[in-house]
Amino acid sequence: MPTLRDIKRRITSVKSTQQITKAMKMVAASKLRRAQDRIFEARPYANKMFSVLSSLAVRTGREEHSLLAKRSRSKIEILVITTDRGLCGALNSNILKKAYDFNREKKKDDYEASISTIGRKGRDFFRKRNIPMRKTWVGLSGKITYSNAQEIARDIVKNYTEELFDEVCLVYNEFKSAMQQRVIIEKLLPIEPQKVEKEEVIHYGEFIYEPSASEVLDTLLPKHIEVQIFRALLESEASEQGARMTAMDNATRNAKELIEKLTLQFNKARQAAITKELMEVVGGAEALK
Repeated sequence: MPTLRDIKRRITSVKSTQQITKAMKMVAASKLRRAQDRIFEARPYANKMFSVLSSLAVRTGREEHSLLAKRSRSKIEILVITTDRGLCGALNSNILKKAYDFNREKKKDDYEASISTIGRKGRDFFRKRNIPMRKTWVGLSGKITYSNAQEIARDIVKNYTEELFDEVCLVYNEFKSAMQQRVIIEKLLPIEPQKVEKEEVIHYGEFIYEPSASEVLDTLLPKHIEVQIFRALLESEASEQGARMTAMDNATRNAKELIEKLTLQFNKARQAAITKELMEVVGGAEALK
């Protein structure tokens, strides 16, 4: 049975942990607000960019650009976005399980699957399982810039145009709220043209490209990949801060409950010790009579 000193030391330790988790919750909450603002600003631009490019692609034809052309799709690249740090609940485990299962499914379908990761958690997960990775990026959490997305997009576009792979899928956490994040598997390449009704084409007419459709696509399509990767990185960052704030809030409340239980246990043990001492004193007095 633990002594009074042991229980008191445990209470002190849990109180110290509670202070840390409370501070981490407050830091995550302040970062979440900034991350929310960034993703809410980026989403409309990314969605409109996708809409414009999809509409443009269906009017020009897939043969106009390599990023639109259909292939046999025997080789697939899976780009997994995770965090660099932990202490954010099941955020990373959920996305890594989804990516791992998706990779296995593609291999069962006779795909040659390659994996690239963004974030230390994803890199360490696949490394421990001896799953080879084509490329890894780490150290982006908390300081995501558009130049990061450009670097990743250049690598993806370069290898796609060189036919190292025929399809690219993004696996990331979509931010819903501080309490909810959803794992998304999204096809990045080839870009799928949206369906345009015949009446819509008649109403708006055909586009005129200057200097040419291929040159316009050469500029816009790589830009589109950059924007979509940037949006996914921001979604992941907001999800990380939301999940960490929720996890630290739960940890703080659990620490409070544990302190209350330990305090009750301490008081009971102290009362038992006092009762024992009183009984010893009474027993000694009785022995002296």
